[in-house]
Amino acid sequence: MHRSETVLWVRSAVAVFRKDWHAELRTRYAVNALLMFVVTTIAVIMFSLGSESAPPDALAGMLWVVIFFASMSGLARTFITEEERGTSLTLQLMTTPGAVFIGKLLFNLVLICALNAVIVALYALFVNGFVIQTLSIFLLALLLGSAAMAAMATVLAAIIARANTKGTLYPVLSFPLMLPLLLAVINATRMAAEGALLEEAFGEFQLLISYIVVVVTISLLLFEYIWKD
Repeated sequence: MHRSETVLWVRSAVAVFRKDWHAELRTRYAVNALLMFVVTTIAVIMFSLGSESAPPDALAGMLWVVIFFASMSGLARTFITEEERGTSLTLQLMTTPGAVFIGKLLFNLVLICALNAVIVALYALFVNGFVIQTLSIFLLALLLGSAAMAAMATVLAAIIARANTKGTLYPVLSFPLMLPLLLAVINATRMAAEGALLEEAFGEFQLLISYIVVVVTISLLLFEYIWKD
């Protein structure tokens, strides 16, 4: 790819990101759906636990369950909105499939990072016993987990946008494919809560980085067939 083509490709990806960002600022569909789910779920957890404190592994698991289902409820419509508005054909004509995927991925990554910041703040504030002792492990797990989740959610959203059963297919596909990253981030969060050293979590970080690289690479290679067929 020549330098001019690379610049054009990057500009196209940024344009797709800006289009989705401005559309979300106007409608706030994903943000409202995510915040409603997060507040409701954390309230249920808070009232269920009461004054009792669950063990670190249980608290870590509940945190990532909230993050997972909140993300799935908001990111599932990444490409469905293009089909509903009739703009998918315009995107196919105006730019390359790779630029569309990267633009959508950037939007999902920004959205899920903002969402996770709110979830963690509310979770730490209202859930009794959730204390992070090794902040570096937790922040890395949160960042890498968010990136991995955004990458898989983006390509899955493109797949289900072409299906007839859009509402039921997304969670069915997403959970088994995201199970390895969920196990890794839950274990890393548990280690952070227990005060483990940063070096002890390197195995989990390697798994998450490998997951991100594999998902993004395969998505870029296959996205043209998913997007246009």
